[in-house]
Amino acid sequence: MGTKKILIVMGSSSDEKYMSECAKVLDGFSIEYDLVVSSAHRTPDKTRELATKAKDNGYSVIIAGAGGAAHLAGVIASETVLPVIGVPLPSSYLSGMDALLSTVQMPGGIPVATMAIGEAGAKNAALLALEILAISDDTLYKRLLEYRQSLAKNVAKKNQP
Repeated sequence: MGTKKILIVMGSSSDEKYMSECAKVLDGFSIEYDLVVSSAHRTPDKTRELATKAKDNGYSVIIAGAGGAAHLAGVIASETVLPVIGVPLPSSYLSGMDALLSTVQMPGGIPVATMAIGEAGAKNAALLALEILAISDDTLYKRLLEYRQSLAKNVAKKNQP
C-alpha cells in the first residue's frame, strides 16, 4: 500500500490491551504502522520528538491512546500538524471518563479527533486513520467500501433463520 504509515502511541505498556485493536485493524488492511510507548508526563522529551519528527519519519496520521489525565493526544497535537486521533482509555478510578474529557476538551486551534473509550475507540481510530489515508489512495478507498459492505452482510446474516 505504499509508505503511508500510522504511528500508534500509548501512554503506558498496560494500554496495549486496548490499543492492540488498532493494530488488528491496520494488519487486516496491510497498512504499515509503528506501536510505541511514550508518556506525555513521564517521557515528555521522547513524546515531543515523536511528534515533531513524525512527518519526516514517514507517518501520515498519529493515533494516541492514554488513560487517566490523557494529555498524550493533546501534547502530540501541539507539536505537529499531522492528524491526531485520541483514544481515551479506561482507568481504575473513573472508568475512562477522565480520559475522555481530557482528550475531547482541546482548546480551539489544536484539534484532536476523539474516539470512544476503550477497545471500540481504538478500533475506530484505526478505521478513521485509514479513511484519512484513503483520501489519496483509491485502492484503500475501495477496500474500505468493501469492509463496510461486509459489515452490512454480517448483520443481514444474523437475521436469517
